[in-house]
Amino acid sequence: MPDAVLDGLDERLRAERHREILSGPANGRTALVAEHGDRIVGFAMAGEQHDGPDGSGEIYAIYVDPDHWGTGAGRLLMDTAVAHLTATGPRPVVLWALDGNARADRFYRRYGFVADGATGSHPVAVGPDVPMIRYTLAPGD
Repeated sequence: MPDAVLDGLDERLRAERHREILSGPANGRTALVAEHGDRIVGFAMAGEQHDGPDGSGEIYAIYVDPDHWGTGAGRLLMDTAVAHLTATGPRPVVLWALDGNARADRFYRRYGFVADGATGSHPVAVGPDVPMIRYTLAPGD
């Protein structure tokens, strides 16, 4: 995410939004955390798809603190999120990522996701919308 967007985030508003999501009806959603000792070093959120192949699950967010890249935390979060989304049977799993994020692209492709050609944008409070691309993990991959 561009620095200007991150600098313009209202952390209180974001925290409140996440509290509402987590305290509301689950509707198939889950929030996951990766811990190292007593510190949260990553998180993922997943649930029913917003925009993808019919019946697919969606990884809404996945993030690992850069100090913990390469430790397996991201893989563990992704494994757990995909397992949650496919617990009732095989189905596609989609996620959206910032276009041009080479590190994320490598991680998703190594996991088995493919950029499926869908594009979109993410509205931000500061500056132009951020371009996004969709990745899909086929059932059974």
